[in-house]
Amino acid sequence: MTAERLPGALLRLEGAALFGAAVALYVDQGFSALAFVLLILAPDISLLGYVANERVGAVAYDIVHFEALPLALATVGVLTDSPVPVQVALVWLAHIGFDRTLGYGLKYPTAFKDTHLQRV
Repeated sequence: MTAERLPGALLRLEGAALFGAAVALYVDQGFSALAFVLLILAPDISLLGYVANERVGAVAYDIVHFEALPLALATVGVLTDSPVPVQVALVWLAHIGFDRTLGYGLKYPTAFKDTHLQRV
């Protein structure tokens, strides 16, 4: 592997680690497998923004695929001892991690395939 490809590979590996950790924590908490299956693709509803145009689609996708939001939701769930926010956050993080593993990064408004992973 060349030095030029290393950052992209590390970002994908980081995505795989996020996916694995989120799934492991989800299973450890005994949350529903059915709920996981039903929720895992929910963040991709943000792709409907592309119906309007590239800019709206990129913003909608990026907001929903920004890791800080599910992390904040999980934190609220832990601090308030509420399992549902933690459950939703773990599925959300698993989704983001899986996307990053496949090379789907945060989008630039120039084109759907123009992501932060390709620009690294």
